[in-house]
Formats: sequence, C-alpha cells, structure tokens
Amino acid sequence: MYKTLLILSLLPILACQRLEDVGRAPDFTAIESGNEFFAMTSAPMPETGAAPRGMGEASLWSGGRGSLLGDRRAGQRGDILTVVIEIDEKAEISNSTGRSRSGSDTMGIPSLLGIPQRINESLPEGASMDDAYDTKSSSSYKGNGSVSRKEKLTLRVAATIIERLPNGVLRIQGSQEVRVNFEVRELIVTGFVRPEDISRQNEITYDKIAGARISYGGRGQISDVQQPRYGQQVADILLPF
Repeated sequence: MYKTLLILSLLPILACQRLEDVGRAPDFTAIESGNEFFAMTSAPMPETGAAPRGMGEASLWSGGRGSLLGDRRAGQRGDILTVVIEIDEKAEISNSTGRSRSGSDTMGIPSLLGIPQRINESLPEGASMDDAYDTKSSSSYKGNGSVSRKEKLTLRVAATIIERLPNGVLRIQGSQEVRVNFEVRELIVTGFVRPEDISRQNEITYDKIAGARISYGGRGQISDVQQPRYGQQVADILLPF
C-alpha cells in the first residue's frame, strides 16, 4: 500500500520533468562525470623498467612508445583503445513433449457361497454385487515450444583504460552518443581485457572482453513513444491478472 502511494505521489513530478523536454532535443551526458574523464586526467601509474632520461631519446630503435618501432598499444590508465563489436548470432531451439496414460478397473462378486445373493436382497433396487465397481481413467498432455533468435550488430567505439588491476588485467569503459534530430543513440561498453589480447592496431574484439557489458539504445522522442505510459506500467505491476 505504501509503495502504491509513493508511486502515485511521484507521478506528478515525473510528468513535470517530461513537460520540460517538450520541443527540446535530449541533452548529452556530460563527459566530465564519467570514469573515462577521471582516468585520462589523473596521474598515470609509473612505468617499471623505463630507461633513464637522456638515454635512447633520439634512437629509432628504442622501446619507448614515441619511437618508430615502439609499442603504441594501450596499457596504462587513461590510454585509449578501439573496441570492435561484430555480433552475428543465430539460435534456434525447438522442444516437443507428449504424455498419455489410461487405466481401467472392474470387480464383481456374482457368487460366493450364496453370500452375494443374500446381500443383493438388502440392496436398493438395481444394485447388485455382480458388478461391485467399474472405474476408468485417462489423462493426456502435449506441449510444444520453440525459440528463434537472430542478432546482428557491427560497431566500433573508443574505450579508455580506467584501472589496471594488480594481476595486469585492464578494466576498460567506453561510451558514445550520437544525436540525430530529437533522438540520441547511446553505446556503452565495459569489461576486462588482457594487454596481450590488444592487437598492434590498438584494437580488441568484443569476444576477448571478460565480463563484457554492451548497451546499445537511445533516448528521445522515438524511444519515448515506444515506451508504455507510467499508468500502464504501474497497472502491470499492481494488477494480479
């Protein structure tokens, strides 16, 4: 009951917020509020095994990231790499279940030392021990189910290393927002990657991201029309049928 009153009290506030967006395009999310901005603006972790200053700075064969043959792959907090998302999956599942059972049972005592005949005399008219009982039962069940699913998504997004774990695994997070007219499309990628899985082109595919969380959606007028109204959502939660 208290939850219902709380939801009803919040409905006017939510409606006022929606009225403020009438005739306006949805705002972008501020990049300064994300973990990516914090990782890129904070001091990076010190690199181990770095060459002393003044040694090899002008050499083309040094191992520094700024040299001609240096490794430019992302590896420290604040570095940027490209996540390649190419999902083309298809799944089909079909199940069929059937069950049937039937049974019958009949018993009668037409004669037993004259006892059934004596019992029949005291029974109501039409009743007889010749057919003491006769039962029949049957049951059947049949179920069918199928699932058909197909997904295809091809995207590329720049992600930032926001943390380097003690075991060397990198935690990445990337976000992208594109506004077309009054609709904003959002792409968010998070997860954990190994430095050795990052290619020489400073790219990594989504299937090499552990704990990957990929969100592709939007907000704006089109997404708003596709959502049910608040009253309908509340009714779907409260109504038991």
